[in-house]
Amino acid sequence: MKRVSLLQISLLLILVGWLGIMPARAQTSYTLQDAVDYAIKTNLNIKNSQLDARSAEARIGEIRAAGLPQVTANFNFTDNLIVQRAFLPAVFTGGSPDDPPIAVQFGVNYASNVGATLNQLLFSGSYFVGLQAAATYRQLAQKNVTQSKVNVAEAVTKAYYSAQVAVERAKVLDLNIERLDTLMRDTRATFEAGFVEKIDVDRLEVQLNNLRTERQNVQNLIELSYALLKFQMGMPLTDQIILTDIVDESDANNLPAPINNAVDYSKRIEYSILDTQGELAELDIKRIRTGYLPTASAFATYGYNTGRNDFSDVFTQKWFNNSTIGLNIQIPIFDGLTKKYQLQQSQITLDKLNQSRNLLSQSIDLQVQQANIGLTNSLQTLATQQRNVDLAQEVVRVSKIKYQEGVGSNIEVINAESSLKEAQTNYFAALYDVLIAKVDLSKARGELYGGE
Repeated sequence: MKRVSLLQISLLLILVGWLGIMPARAQTSYTLQDAVDYAIKTNLNIKNSQLDARSAEARIGEIRAAGLPQVTANFNFTDNLIVQRAFLPAVFTGGSPDDPPIAVQFGVNYASNVGATLNQLLFSGSYFVGLQAAATYRQLAQKNVTQSKVNVAEAVTKAYYSAQVAVERAKVLDLNIERLDTLMRDTRATFEAGFVEKIDVDRLEVQLNNLRTERQNVQNLIELSYALLKFQMGMPLTDQIILTDIVDESDANNLPAPINNAVDYSKRIEYSILDTQGELAELDIKRIRTGYLPTASAFATYGYNTGRNDFSDVFTQKWFNNSTIGLNIQIPIFDGLTKKYQLQQSQITLDKLNQSRNLLSQSIDLQVQQANIGLTNSLQTLATQQRNVDLAQEVVRVSKIKYQEGVGSNIEVINAESSLKEAQTNYFAALYDVLIAKVDLSKARGELYGGE
């Protein structure tokens, strides 16, 4: 008994400790803005673009490092297996000029040196232009991150709306099923009392079964929409999520009217990226032109060397110091027209960027116009479908009353229910089209997730 008690206490302590180190449970309820903010933090595409930005910072550091002092150290040890000989005239040793040259050994068996070299760039036009381009390069990397955020915000918003509309459609189907189920039970009771035919019950049962099948299909669509939303958010598919923003019929009156086609191109991140790429292209042209200027650098060396015929003396005998300083100036004279052709290529690149910018501005105008027309048409369709739903509901109400009072037919009720279901389906399709048109218009105007 004592063993069991100790075991229980140990398990309890382990459980308490495990609960204590468990991370706090993630938020499960999300508004649309919450979902977008979550995606901005976790989406892998954004993380990759942020890694690219970090890589750009490292590249900027590399450019700057070229202008800092460059220090190297070296150590060299040489074993002259056969010392080379030099030939001197015989007169150097007291002989006559006609005597053959004398072979003299110059050098020792072992030689070694150690030293350090300092190089410092003094002037380079390309380097200074590179420093100017570094800030622009950083802006380009940051704008690429922003573009990823805009794309993710668009995908998450559309997925969120898709899930919302599917959920609201399921709620309406549940009400239809409940209403039709009640009608079928009442009709069955009337049949059992002998006032209607069995075919009337069968027709209602067929209609009810079709509604239940459609409800299951919508449920599958909901699960798929949630999976897509979590994927776009960068959330594990096994996590649970609750959408707190609700779309229903009342939202139709709160939808904005289309706006004019005027647009500020600078709000579009794609246009801003082209601007930055144009600045980089201009700086590249400037860099190539500065290649015609001289380049100056200074250097200094300091070291020690020694040489001995016995290996044991190399590291024990005196070493002799040496030092040099100098200035190196390189003046370009003729490079085979290399820079000329480089300038032509860079100028063509700049011209293409300018053409792309003009093309993009035209494309933005077209996108905004298309989005405005799409939103106008979607709003008109939504208003029509809302009217159709109201009319279909009234037809269902009247046909049920007529059927219950014996002046209407069962087929009339079923047809009215079918028309109502079709009108509701069309309404939610139109509502989804309006929401998507809003997103497209916001993106076209550069207003989705701030645009910048």
